[in-house]
Amino acid sequence: MLTLKLLRENPEFVIKKLAVKNFDASEIVGKINTLDTLRRNLQAELDACLAQQNKTAAEIGKLMKAGKREEAEQIKKEVASLKEKSKELQEKSEQTNTELNSLLVLLPNLPCDQVPEGKGAEDNVVVKMGNEIPDLGPDALPHWELAKKFDIIDFDLGVKLTGAGFPVYKGKGARLQRALINFFLDINTKAGYLEVEPPVMVNEASGFGTGQLPDKEGQMYHATVDNFYLVPTAEVPVTNIYRDIILGNNDFPVKMTAYTPCFRREAGSYGKDVRGLNRLHQFDKVEIVRLEKPENSYAALDEMIAHVEGIVKSLGLPYRILRLCGGDMSFTSAITYDFEVYSAAQGRWLEISSVSNFESYQANRLKLRYKDADGKTQLAHTLNGSSLALPRVVAALLENNYKDGKIWIPEVLRPYTGFDYIG
Repeated sequence: MLTLKLLRENPEFVIKKLAVKNFDASEIVGKINTLDTLRRNLQAELDACLAQQNKTAAEIGKLMKAGKREEAEQIKKEVASLKEKSKELQEKSEQTNTELNSLLVLLPNLPCDQVPEGKGAEDNVVVKMGNEIPDLGPDALPHWELAKKFDIIDFDLGVKLTGAGFPVYKGKGARLQRALINFFLDINTKAGYLEVEPPVMVNEASGFGTGQLPDKEGQMYHATVDNFYLVPTAEVPVTNIYRDIILGNNDFPVKMTAYTPCFRREAGSYGKDVRGLNRLHQFDKVEIVRLEKPENSYAALDEMIAHVEGIVKSLGLPYRILRLCGGDMSFTSAITYDFEVYSAAQGRWLEISSVSNFESYQANRLKLRYKDADGKTQLAHTLNGSSLALPRVVAALLENNYKDGKIWIPEVLRPYTGFDYIG
């Protein structure tokens, strides 16, 4: 959430920056500043009214002691009138605050200066590529055919049990899932990330804190009786661990990692690009989250990108790193880098990770602050990244490593799988 101070002092700057995200903020910013002025005027009037009320009420006792009962009764009426006026002002102030906050949450985060302009995925910038794309020849098979051939993922059984987008992993397919999760967590903890195991359902306050609510409400599974939401990513519960917390100046960096199943409705997703593991309603993902002081957050972002790149490299998957343009960024992000791996059988790039810096946007919603060296309270910066999301990693591993009738497991995973190949 953007701060009122920024919107009040630099409205044109906010409007210009949000235009990079293809978001026209001029009307909302205007309404916010009008309501902010009204809010501050109401508060000033309320403060003056309360001060006068207290001052007047103090005179009643003096008059009663002096035997001036009639004058005291008259002042009591004045105090009653001031109390009624204070109540009205308080109600108006609360109503204005509600309207103001309902507009504030409609504004996305500002993109940082490094974000390129653009409307969609076609305008993203490739900043790096690595590992060689394999030539699979005529034997290339997409992962959904390999899954059926080796009986390791059953998409039809998932439809029977739940519906499309809920696959069942079997035998070596299930073992591969577990191996990847453990491998990713081990890599992350060796890099200094504290492993946590959070709930996979969160309350509304947690969804609001990281910006999933109200922006992505339609994409989340909602348990309406208890008003809980199934997590779309571990980012939500893990970052919310520090909601309403004031950290010390020496508490940074805070580094956490977590594995959770993730749940996304993916409403409106159809066609060939969602076949097999390409787009699911339930999938496994390991996440990394960092809390940083503002002056260190972009160095931390670079560290996180290098960390994720190291994992992808070790799996031997051909990859590229993209800096997302304004039109393809999330609501809450200040800058995002996507990692994609190449699916040789499908002939297309598959996204497996997003690494983002949210600057103070989430922290403002979370009330996540710290005391700086001078003892002043400041907003922290939050960052997160997938390390990694499993479905498309598995898709690329199956497709790119299918040779001579077998799917060969990357060497770094073999201690975790306990087998060298599927076949």
